[in-house]
Amino acid sequence: MEIIGGSDQQQQQWIIKINNEVNNNNDSDSCAAHWSKRSIYILPPCVTDLNKKAYKPHIVSFGPYHHGDVNLRAMEDHKRRALLHFLKRSRNIPLQSYVDALTPLVQDLKDAYDQLDHIKWNQDKFLELMIMDGCFILEVMRISVTKNVHDDYAYAINDPIFSNHGKLHIVPYLKRDMLMLENQLPITVLEILNTHLQDNKLTKLILDFFSQESSVKNLQPFSDCMHILDVYRKSLLLEEPHHQGKKNKTKSLKDISFSGGILKLPFIAVDDALESLYLNLIAFERFHVGAGNEIIDNARDVNLLHSCGIIQNALGSDKAVANLFNSLSKDITFDQESNLANVHNLVTAYCHEPWHQWRANLMHTYFTNPWAILSFSAAIFLFTLTIVQTVYLILSLTLWVSVSVCVCVPVFSGSVVFCFHVLPLRKMFANQI
Repeated sequence: MEIIGGSDQQQQQWIIKINNEVNNNNDSDSCAAHWSKRSIYILPPCVTDLNKKAYKPHIVSFGPYHHGDVNLRAMEDHKRRALLHFLKRSRNIPLQSYVDALTPLVQDLKDAYDQLDHIKWNQDKFLELMIMDGCFILEVMRISVTKNVHDDYAYAINDPIFSNHGKLHIVPYLKRDMLMLENQLPITVLEILNTHLQDNKLTKLILDFFSQESSVKNLQPFSDCMHILDVYRKSLLLEEPHHQGKKNKTKSLKDISFSGGILKLPFIAVDDALESLYLNLIAFERFHVGAGNEIIDNARDVNLLHSCGIIQNALGSDKAVANLFNSLSKDITFDQESNLANVHNLVTAYCHEPWHQWRANLMHTYFTNPWAILSFSAAIFLFTLTIVQTVYLILSLTLWVSVSVCVCVPVFSGSVVFCFHVLPLRKMFANQI
């Protein structure tokens, strides 16, 4: 029986090769170290086929995966201009200094990329890519967060990228591309390039650029981030917490709780970029070891969350938002040991209680708007009045008391009132005698 190949010699060579690999790969620590270096991944078709536009950069490439794509080549000239401005501002530090600083780390930087073509990306070409893309990222972030930049190395006022016009019309697309998993640079590259500049607080620069600085006070937990997407992800998760929906005071995506029939959720601004952002965050957690759609199902849920101040809808219709959140959950495995799973179980148990179901049906049927509440209240009042009138009628016959009785009979959407006078039985008999 042939195992592989067609000759005994080929079989023996294969057996020897496998035995050598078995003998050389028995160290679990080395395997763990190998996999821990991976942080930037090429996503398989089973993920990207669901929404190809969400995972592919639209205007600029960062790193090796999409470098050279036809639709992204126009930005390469702007990268070179950014590099020149960066070097002029770097206190006259030559380009060779950055190359020397990154060279000892080049293998670790390559190991950060999953399925990297090492033949295509030799050391020199890889370092050139890292420096060029890294300087462009730093320049874009610096210009965007700095107001009224006036120095000897400032860009022209009509610069297509680094002017006020570029901030308004181009930078939003750059932000989206910077948060795609396949379009990342190792954070080490940015740290080394940023070390020689006056303001070397890289994490703060990233958070300011993505408008996350207000929700993060302590920067220490960001010390082990792997790339910009990871920094942004931690900014969404780090803040500590302070289907009746209620908006929480924090923006942390972990700040979800359920107690006493009240589901508390963080504020979410829904816009065109949200789907791409969350899909890439989900993809990173899915493929990086160690790194929902259980809340929103239809347009009515979106309307409820919007009315509670939880969702800021910039997409237009509630149905579009519902479809967006439903699309985020496709082919996603639900972690049964997460805090969200516990919240989900509490909500499910609460909804299965008969009294809660009856109460919810009553609220949805009769208390959706002021007119429904008014009609329901009027119906209850008339029904109560009818019972009281019936009791008075019975008492009048029993106690021989003369009373006036008005009976309210419901008819379709309204009611008819019949009023009559009941004489005491004693007087009725006396008249007959």
